[in-house]
Amino acid sequence: MSFIKNFLTGAVKTTADPTGLTQSGSGNEGASSKSNDPIVEGKFYPRTLSKFNGHDDEKIFIAVLGKVYDCSQGRQFYGPSGPYSNFAGHDASRGLATNSFDLDTVRHWDQPIDTLQDLNEQERGALEGWAAHFQKKYPCIGSLEAEPGVNN
Repeated sequence: MSFIKNFLTGAVKTTADPTGLTQSGSGNEGASSKSNDPIVEGKFYPRTLSKFNGHDDEKIFIAVLGKVYDCSQGRQFYGPSGPYSNFAGHDASRGLATNSFDLDTVRHWDQPIDTLQDLNEQERGALEGWAAHFQKKYPCIGSLEAEPGVNN
């Protein structure tokens, strides 16, 4: 969106990415829609996480095993039309564990957080591998927690 605004107003900076998709000098982006805000670490409820899906906000946040990662850099994978787009703004743990990209592997923001207790050993191993991948590749910006009265 910032690219279009800059294009229409003529406010294009030659030193900045006109798309607003690259990270600022520190490599951290914030939980707001401004690309140069610092990362705000904290807790996310499924309701607040759902906003960061690449549609409602250009940021893409994904939860894996209770940790929330800023996956905005991986927009080609997790953004709209990407192969993992169903995970954007959600807890992707079950889908990653079962290697399923179906919508029914992610819970809606008003459902209880998935306990993952029914995963078998192979699925748990796959999920641990994915968790290590996210930890290495994307900044962890917080944790996913149940919203009192909503996800209990």
